[in-house]
Amino acid sequence: MQSTGAGREAEMEYLKIAQDLDMYGVNYFLIRNKKGTDLLLGVDALGLHIYEPDNRLTPKCSFPWNEIRNISYSDKEFTIKPLDKKTNVFKFNSSRLRVNKLILQLCIGNHDLFIRRRRLDSLEVQQMRSQAREERARKQVERQRLQREKQLREEAERARDELKRRLIQLQDEAHMANDALLRSEQTADLLAEKAQIAEEEAKLLAQKAAEAETEMQRIKVTAIRGQEERRLMEHKMLEAEMLALKMAEESERRAKEAEQLKQDLQEAKESERRAKHKLLEITSRAVYASPELPSDSMPPDLSFSRENLSFDFKDTDMKRLSMEIEKEKVEYMEKSKHLQEQLNELKTEIESLKMKERETPLDIIHNQNTEQGTSKHSNFKKLTLQSTKSRVAFFEEL
Repeated sequence: MQSTGAGREAEMEYLKIAQDLDMYGVNYFLIRNKKGTDLLLGVDALGLHIYEPDNRLTPKCSFPWNEIRNISYSDKEFTIKPLDKKTNVFKFNSSRLRVNKLILQLCIGNHDLFIRRRRLDSLEVQQMRSQAREERARKQVERQRLQREKQLREEAERARDELKRRLIQLQDEAHMANDALLRSEQTADLLAEKAQIAEEEAKLLAQKAAEAETEMQRIKVTAIRGQEERRLMEHKMLEAEMLALKMAEESERRAKEAEQLKQDLQEAKESERRAKHKLLEITSRAVYASPELPSDSMPPDLSFSRENLSFDFKDTDMKRLSMEIEKEKVEYMEKSKHLQEQLNELKTEIESLKMKERETPLDIIHNQNTEQGTSKHSNFKKLTLQSTKSRVAFFEEL
């Protein structure tokens, strides 16, 4: 009973969601108007709807059941008479006679249900519905009571199983404790025996240690003499090694000093050669530039000032080069960031294009309707606001 009630509630919730879908409960039939234009006739619980063949979501015009007076057909021609007698009769043609019969049966059934839903119920029906509501409430209370009893019974069974499991666990722990006690008693007996054996072995070892101590004293007295002789020989060998090490270090130091003196001599000769060369350059420049100036009035630091200028110039170049490198690095980082943003935008566009490629024509129409904020009920209300005459004229012009 409970599962059946839950299934019915699930079906009702499913139908509540499904009834708001655009194509829910609509039966489509291929028809033609007077001009021979192919159209689709949709029959549902709200009325009759006219669709274009490639768009089954948005009707072009609609006729609710409360505005239809009579429905009939003759051969392949189907006739719908509106409630307003001044309005022209709505006619269309179907492909076969059997289709007209099916359309008429669907129209009659949906129209009867439409009228029945809006008709006031009799007293007996109201009483029956009240009794049905009370019965449903009573069954709901009964289901809740049964559910509580089931939960309590399941909790009691779980508690019983837990107590059984705990009892078995305690019994196992008691057995394990008993076994551990027996093992500990046996271990204590073995340790007592080992302690006695160890005590006897200790006495024997003490006796042997005393004998070994006496023997070691005798050996030490004999070995002291050999140790003194060996120590004296080791001391002499150490002194000889130290003397050889000092001589090797002194020889290496003298060799380094001689090498350093050679390098100093080479540097002095090179300095003397550069000085002579600079002096000749200065003398020759002074002779060609101003022969009237004496040689004593020449600036001695001319070449050094030029060298200093060249060094300053090199430092300036290095600073300028480092600034250019830093500027190029910043520009490179900005370009990389811009390229990364362009790549992300391109990926997003590619994903949107892939999604659009998978869309069907009906999906595109549904998305457009969603963006415009229109639905099945809003379209129906908007179309029914038009007069019946204008709707019939619009159908004939399609």
